[in-house]
Amino acid sequence: MNEPAPSYGLWSLVVINSLVFIFFAFSFFKPKTSRDWRSFGAFSAFLVALFTEMYGFPLTIYLLSGWLQTRYPEVDFLSHDAGHLLETLLGWKSNPHFGPFHIASNILIVGGFYLLYAAWKVLYAAQRRRALAATGPYAVIRHPQYAAFVLILFGFLLQWQTILTLAMFPVLVWMYVRLARAEERDALAEFGDAYAGYAARTPAFFPRAMKTEGHAGS
Repeated sequence: MNEPAPSYGLWSLVVINSLVFIFFAFSFFKPKTSRDWRSFGAFSAFLVALFTEMYGFPLTIYLLSGWLQTRYPEVDFLSHDAGHLLETLLGWKSNPHFGPFHIASNILIVGGFYLLYAAWKVLYAAQRRRALAATGPYAVIRHPQYAAFVLILFGFLLQWQTILTLAMFPVLVWMYVRLARAEERDALAEFGDAYAGYAARTPAFFPRAMKTEGHAGS
């Protein structure tokens, strides 16, 4: 009789998945300053915490086990599929990897990494010319790299919810906003009126649905 493969305690998968996604982010972001390393470190910590519960030890499942087993006695919450809590709690009966939240998660993660890469190319070229980055994604929002990190983190959060990552997410968003404001002060000091004009016509994090002539602000 074949026993089912374990869903947790797979620490090699924790390490491999963490390293793969952290490496991708590092390749596209290429942190240099202490500020860059802080934002990248927080992003990495989120991924390690997420994959630890996804493949290592399901802390959230254990903490909520009493409520979950009372509410859903027919569900084996120590199976990997049941760990996709949104699909499970909303009654998704098919493979959760094809559920609406998992599909939306994949779109956000891929889109976030693409935005991170596209923004880095523009920023790198601008830094080499000692010029203001204001084209590509930077023509739409002022902080596409931080927006990309948030998209990726939110995508993973849609895919796999844990108490720790749910608590970390708003803290990370707050941190990215603070880092973005600090970068804006530096850019204003370096580029002066050029950056002030750029900031007046370009939103910080959310692209405008429609650009109107003479509209300013962020």
